[in-house]
Amino acid sequence: MSSSEMPRSPLDHETRLQEHDHSALRLWLRLLTCTSLIEASVRQVLRTDFDSTLPRFDLLAQLDRHPDGLRMSELSQRLMVTGGNITALADQLESEGLLRREPASDDRRTIRLTLSPLGRKRFAEMAAGHERWVVSLFEGLSLEERNQLLALLAKLKPGLVDGKRRAQALRTKSKRTQAGWARRTGLPDATGPATVG
Repeated sequence: MSSSEMPRSPLDHETRLQEHDHSALRLWLRLLTCTSLIEASVRQVLRTDFDSTLPRFDLLAQLDRHPDGLRMSELSQRLMVTGGNITALADQLESEGLLRREPASDDRRTIRLTLSPLGRKRFAEMAAGHERWVVSLFEGLSLEERNQLLALLAKLKPGLVDGKRRAQALRTKSKRTQAGWARRTGLPDATGPATVG
């Protein structure tokens, strides 16, 4: 089969790679591609099989892990989304009878979200289907290969956490440098809105 007759692979993060690219860049784009493909597949199955979305599934999963419920702020931190996103999701799920809002026992001004019995039942069905699907996505790897990959990623993770910390420190330093430059020059700071006079 000639190269013109070979089926074309779909465009993904790896298609931008070139022969000379560093192996770390190639690995990063391979991980990103695999993550994107898995997430897209999971989103589709949740939508098709359960008429749900990944954010809804994630919120229900957090509440399933915490039977006593979670505050909205705790959910926001765990899911790494804004409080407004949590409120909108909670409103939808409450209207469907899948969760309840209850005053927190230690602070009546604070609301805790808990799964309703229907929510617990519905989530159990979704979680079982989700697990079956994710397991099927990794069928191309043997148990030994999955364990090797898991171990390699565990070895990689601390360096990534450290890299995130360093990037945040650089960002903070950059903002301070830009703010200092703005004070010294009297010109608008690049980190804030420019004013037109």
